[in-house]
This record gives sequence, C-alpha cells and structure tokens, in this order.
Amino acid sequence: MPQILTKYFGPLEYQERDVVRFPSGLPAFEEELEFLVIEPAAQAPLTFLQSARQAGLCFLALPILAIDPQYALAVSAEDLSALDLDASRQPAIGGEVDCLAVIAAPEQGSPTANLLAPIVINRKNRLGVQAIRVDSTYSHQHRLAPTEEVCS
Repeated sequence: MPQILTKYFGPLEYQERDVVRFPSGLPAFEEELEFLVIEPAAQAPLTFLQSARQAGLCFLALPILAIDPQYALAVSAEDLSALDLDASRQPAIGGEVDCLAVIAAPEQGSPTANLLAPIVINRKNRLGVQAIRVDSTYSHQHRLAPTEEVCS
C-alpha cells in the first residue's frame, strides 16, 4: 500500500482509489495534481486536502453544505468537462460530487470560507477542480459564525 509523509498527520497509508486528481492542479498550485481528502472523525466536519507530493501542503476545508445548506453550484461547462460530467446541467452535491470550501484561518480575525471557488470532486472517478464562479453570488471571504452561533 502506498504511503505519504504529511506534516500534520505523520506517515499515511492510502489506496490509489483514494487519490483525487486535479488535471490542472489548483490555482497557484498548478503543479500539485494529486491530493488525499482526510476526514478525521474527531474533527468532523473539518476536512483536510493533503498534497500527495508535498508533506507541508495541506488545505483546511469544510463541506460547503455545512456552511450554506442552500448553496447552489455554478460550475462552468469547461470544469464539468474536466470532471467528466454532463455539461448541460449542474451536478448534485452529495450525489454526483463532493463540494468543499477552503478555509482561511488568519492569526488575527475570524476564519473565512471561499464560497466563490469551491473544490468540486466527481465521486465516481475522483477527478477534482477548483470551480471558480463567474458571478458574484458568493464571496471568497465568507465569514464563518463563531462556534457558539453554529451550535445554537
């Protein structure tokens, strides 16, 4: 079984079917084509998108529906094609695709979620893209509610 070394989780064994392949990488990380989605039960619903190549490259994310249960995807035809999905309609989150919002957690201030450019992963073939929206319906700095507001 293949193994990768990670900065935050130590050595991790994985199966090839667990790898998410990003044909064009991620914006600003175009050379990073393979990631593992790590979902530690103790930190649910937090998700980690770990580079398979660089131990120190790991993005913190949340399932987009955990942030906005009414989130409406707007994936471009080009991105749908890259995911090998039907370009004539938007895929169903949780059905055909998983959808993650990358979290920014600054040292000062509140954490934010990037709802403008979610990570969309085809569940069937494990292809992924960061689907940058062309509209301004959502923000790349959607402020996350403090924990006490989320739980009440």
